[in-house]
Amino acid sequence: MFAVHLMAFYFTKLKEDQIKKVDRFLYHMRLSDDTLLDIMARFQAEMQRGLGKDTNPTASVKMLPTFVRAIPDGSEHGEFLSLDLGGSKFRVLKVQVSEEGKRNVQMESQFYPTPNEIIRGNGSEGILLSWTKKFKARGVQDTDIVKCLTKAIQKHKDIDVDILALVNDTVGTMMTCAYDDPYCEVGVIIGTGTNACYMEDMSNIDLVEGDEGRMCINTEWGAFGDDGALEDIRTEFDRELDLGSLNPGKQLFEKMISGLYLGELVRIILLKMAKVGLLFGGKKSSALHTKGKIETRHVAAMEKYKEGLANTREILTDLGLEPSEADCLAVQQVCTIVSFRSANLCAAALAAILTRLRENKKLVRLRTTVGVDGTLYKIHPQYPKRLHKVVRRLVPNCDVRFLLSESGSTKGAAMVTAVASRVQAQRRQIDKVLALFRLTQEQLKGVQSKMRTELEYGLKKDTHLLATVKMLPTYVCGMPDGTEKGKFLALDLGGTNFRVLLVKIRSGRKSVRMYNKIFAIPLEIMQGTGEELFDHIVQCIADFLDYMGLKGAQLPLGFTFSFPCRQTSIDKGILIEWTKGFKATDCEGEDVVDMLREAIKRRNEFDLDIVAVVNDTVGTMMTCGYEDPNCEIGLIAGTGSNMCYMEEMKNIELVEGDEGKMCINTEWGGFGDNGCIDDIRTQYDRKVDEGSLNPGKQRYEKMTSGMYLGEIVRQILIDLTKQGLLFRGQISERLRTRGIFETKFLSQIESDRLALLQVRRILQQLGLDSTCEDSIVVKEVCGAVSRRAAQLCGAGLAAVVEKRREDQGLEYLKVTVGVDGTLYKLHPHFSRILQETVKELAPRCDVTLMLSEDGSGKGAALITAVAKRLQQAQKEK
Repeated sequence: MFAVHLMAFYFTKLKEDQIKKVDRFLYHMRLSDDTLLDIMARFQAEMQRGLGKDTNPTASVKMLPTFVRAIPDGSEHGEFLSLDLGGSKFRVLKVQVSEEGKRNVQMESQFYPTPNEIIRGNGSEGILLSWTKKFKARGVQDTDIVKCLTKAIQKHKDIDVDILALVNDTVGTMMTCAYDDPYCEVGVIIGTGTNACYMEDMSNIDLVEGDEGRMCINTEWGAFGDDGALEDIRTEFDRELDLGSLNPGKQLFEKMISGLYLGELVRIILLKMAKVGLLFGGKKSSALHTKGKIETRHVAAMEKYKEGLANTREILTDLGLEPSEADCLAVQQVCTIVSFRSANLCAAALAAILTRLRENKKLVRLRTTVGVDGTLYKIHPQYPKRLHKVVRRLVPNCDVRFLLSESGSTKGAAMVTAVASRVQAQRRQIDKVLALFRLTQEQLKGVQSKMRTELEYGLKKDTHLLATVKMLPTYVCGMPDGTEKGKFLALDLGGTNFRVLLVKIRSGRKSVRMYNKIFAIPLEIMQGTGEELFDHIVQCIADFLDYMGLKGAQLPLGFTFSFPCRQTSIDKGILIEWTKGFKATDCEGEDVVDMLREAIKRRNEFDLDIVAVVNDTVGTMMTCGYEDPNCEIGLIAGTGSNMCYMEEMKNIELVEGDEGKMCINTEWGGFGDNGCIDDIRTQYDRKVDEGSLNPGKQRYEKMTSGMYLGEIVRQILIDLTKQGLLFRGQISERLRTRGIFETKFLSQIESDRLALLQVRRILQQLGLDSTCEDSIVVKEVCGAVSRRAAQLCGAGLAAVVEKRREDQGLEYLKVTVGVDGTLYKLHPHFSRILQETVKELAPRCDVTLMLSEDGSGKGAALITAVAKRLQQAQKEK
């Protein structure tokens, strides 16, 4: 028993001595975590250089775009051919991908010795072809190879294939794993060669046009260090290996990592150690001097847990050596240090990629999967465990799963093709839907012409009742002249919030100061009785007067009432119909000023001089007219859509008198209610209309205003989801909820400064779990809907400015349009598209769009001030 313990002690001591001896000799191959973090930072810097247009030519890590923009979503199906050219043999696979997202792939393959026998058999019709190549490729833009293959295929008349993708094997690995795990967005090859790819944000890739979505980048990381960036960690053994290679000075990172070189690196080290007497008693064999005699498979065999020592003795004996027990232990340690360094370096570069992914997504913690392939990773007994452990240590804020790829290079190529085929088909379907919202110039001219006709109908006594554009006289006949002064109360009712304002105007200096308070109008009040609504309004006024200490003051009041009214004077407004979700009973056909006066009497706390009832559009025009006398048009592009302008009295048949001008409230939201624009209305517009509170009415407004644009988008998203083009075909309960997609979300989603990640977050707030590709489509849908809205508004405005130009007999009209509304203010592109459309349709009109500063409140006070001024002037006559 004592002898056994003595032998065990002797063996342990021998092992420790040999490990120390090897560790001292290979000290520079041991890399600390600090060193690995430094290498990780260097690789991150090289990635950034490779992605930049100006820095890419000198970057060692080339970061090649692959033009693979999407990963499998499980809906791919069909039959595909995949060709794999990566060595002396050529492999052809037929890959059958199942339908209905069952994620089932069946493969049949055949190897051919020469490219002349690439494809044989009956030439299945319509099969889609993809091709992997295990060397540097610039994706599908590298067309010479594809052209050569296409030319060869064309010689065979019985073959009908479409070449859809040219794929690097690293990309194939990622795509294969992504088919099984949607979290996979990184692919790594650790075999004869080494490389990595990952999904990068398009906005970061200067080498490719476009900012939307993501694209797979083939890093070609094997060249990392070719510019000298790794000289401090390269050893004399690395330099000797490099000098003896076919490409000295190139692929230096790969030469420290990949299976093509690890065995040779071990041989060089063993030879050096033998020369200095640290191994084999200083004896060398001719085989140990021979390049390539130790392969990576030998390194793997020597590191096996139980049989490793026996394997080491056998391999060394085959090399013509007579190794002792100590020699075998030392050689095992050399293999461990060499392969461990490989895993460490690979982990550092991979950690850099994972960190970039996490930072791109602006996440505190990243969950992702790395698809891995390659003989070194597969056959080495310790390599995967070492790699995983170091990666997780270097990036503790990343939850990383490693997934071994199954036939990555070829199955993956077929998956790339399947995805490309799916994306093409989906793109056609999506484009077909979006095309419904793309209006040609001829269509816009048609809208302009029809609007002009309706404007004329609305002004004439005989046709007014039948006109959809009501052209309501406002009895506002003057614009501010700068002499207005005094304190005025203004009320603003036009949506779910109600405002009360105190406006102080100082004469001559065009100085206006405002104080206001906002009060909510609950849904039950909006859709209750008229008496309840006006009592609520008066309660809000009382609260404001108390707040401002004005309870007993006698103030002139302007009432901004942003609903269609027929006025018989400036202080009388008969409500034609409710819009914007209001449905209070016993109001339509009644004078809203009288209803307000009666509510004030019922409260019996204060009395007010109601001077004017004003549409918010008119208030907007007056506010801008106070600053710019050239302003004679007002436009609202917000929750609702409307426009007013100063019309010649001689053209207004509904009002007595031919002298001067009067502001006309067009109430153009009803344009199209007679079916005149049905040719440009879509199925989605009809669904929104049918589900509204006023079906068949305000059709133009329902295509142009903020209250409805989000709902149009929601209807499109539902349809695209039903077609399997969005959200994996799953319609969430949130998406089924009417009104969930507010127009403010359109404005946010379409912001140029907003990354797709932020779009996804907005959609997640709405309960919509979207992929990157989903986010792109949603953004396109929002863009199509809002662009059409701006163009339609532009066509309507063009009709008005052209009418003003012709009425005044001018060759060229210069006019300012006061504009207000949340859609105009908040949407990033609405104002530009609106102005471009007007310029195209009314080229002889120079139209300046002027943003109104609180038109609905300040404008009401200004109209009241102008009315008081005109009343005083009339008295003085």
